[in-house]
Order: sequence, then structure tokens, then C-alpha cells
Amino acid sequence: MTDYIVRAISFDNKVRIFAVNATKTVQSAQEKHDLWPVASAALGRTLVVGSMMGAMLKGDEALTIRIKGDGPIGEILVDANAHGEVKGYVGNPHIHFQYPNGKLDVSSAVGKNGEIQVIKDLGMKDFFISSVDLISGELGEDFTYYFSKSEQTPSAVGCGVFVDTDNKILAAGGFIIQLMPGATDEIIDKLEKVIATIKPASQMISEGYSPETIVKEICNDEDFEIISTLPIDYVCRCNKDKFARGLISIGKQELSEILEEVGMIETTCHFCNEKYHFNREELEELISNSR
Repeated sequence: MTDYIVRAISFDNKVRIFAVNATKTVQSAQEKHDLWPVASAALGRTLVVGSMMGAMLKGDEALTIRIKGDGPIGEILVDANAHGEVKGYVGNPHIHFQYPNGKLDVSSAVGKNGEIQVIKDLGMKDFFISSVDLISGELGEDFTYYFSKSEQTPSAVGCGVFVDTDNKILAAGGFIIQLMPGATDEIIDKLEKVIATIKPASQMISEGYSPETIVKEICNDEDFEIISTLPIDYVCRCNKDKFARGLISIGKQELSEILEEVGMIETTCHFCNEKYHFNREELEELISNSR
């Protein structure tokens, strides 16, 4: 089954809910980057939230999430857009931390000191950039804080990844609950009780819950309406031409030095690990096209 997001409204149109099954998407990330379990969980949680944040955009709008903590995983970077395409990477894919009970220790991997930065390309002259401090490193709480602090939208974010002993992704998914203007104290009280008792997102996905079923769990006995459904996938649109343009931008002198000293260049895409080789003849052509 294809990974997908649903967007719903409930509580008399005063609450909007996003829910996603992203298991195959996170599995693709694990395979492309050879992620160890806690790295899968950290990048996977960010991909889950990033995909839902992408679903909040319109048209050709896109965003980048950059998480810079003081943990050994280094930077986490995720790109997402309004078409359901998401991709990402981590600085160090080969780390592993877990608690004595076996649960993955994402906080120790990410670190508790640092920030989440979100860069939105809304098709305007300048990008919209916002950032907040990390508060736990577990990421669900950190994104909840981001929405409240940076976007002034009271929210609850759940995201999780189940990783098997062979590093395979068993389940990945999440939800975002957001209060709309006019939400009453009664609605807030009901949601707080749900959030306090609802199963972790990855557990619901592993038990066969669909995104629609997750929405139903959140709404409890309230009516809800599914507004839209969006398929998602791990997509990287890199190609050799893009890397060629990047090499041209470094300038004729540096390219000439590389040509003289090495005679070739091999570039690697951070998002998908695809390699692009430029031989002597191709470098000479790039030099002729550079300033």
C-alpha cells in the first residue's frame, strides 16, 4: 500500500488533524543511507513531520527542516513539498543509543541543546525562515513547541518509527493536531485527555491503523470529515546537469586546479547517495562554460 497523508477537520471545524503512514518512505531512507536504528528513528520522525508540514503547503511551495543539536548524529535535514515528495539525510547514519528497556534513545542521538530551523519557499522574493530551540531532542515535543512558538498555532505532534533488529522499518507514522480560531476550553480539555491516553503513532501503524483510523482515535466520539488525501514518497530529483551547474559555480580557477591535479571529479548527492562522475573531457567543457 502506498504511504499517504489524510487531512481532516473535527470538533465543529475548530480542530484540524493530519495523520500519515510513512513506513515505506522511511524504509527508502534507511536503505539509501544505511541508517542504524536510532538514526532511522531520528530521520524517520523528521520525515514523518516534514511530510505533514509539506501537506500544509500549496502549489509548488516547499520547505526545508534543519535540526542542529549537540548530539553525535549531527545535522538532520529534510526537504518536503506540497506534492507529497520528501527526502532527507543525517550527518552520521551509523550511531545507536537505546534505553535499558530497549526503546531507541533519540534524544541522546540528537542532543538537547540546539535548534529546529524551518525554511519555507512560498514562491516569494525571499524565503520565510523561523527557528526555535530544542527542548528534548525526542523531536515530537520539539515540533509541538515549534508550532506553538514560531507559528503561533497550538498543536500536538506525534511521530514514531519502529525498527526491527535487522534495521528494517516495521512502522513509521504520525499525526499533527492543531487548534483553529474559536476552539473552546471544552474542546481543549477533550483533546488533552485524548493526547494523554492515545497510543504512540508507530504502535498504531504497526497494529494496522490507517491514517483515517488514527484520525478516528483522536476524535474519539466526535464526528470528523476527511478533507483530502495525499500520497507521499521518498523522492530525490537530482541529476548530473544539476551537479554540473554546481561545479561551474565554483569558478574556472578551482576547476582548472582540480583538472590539473586529479583529472576527474566524483560528486555524491547527500539525499540519495547517487554518484555522478565527471571525466577530463567533461571538466574541460565545464571550465569553458565557467567564468
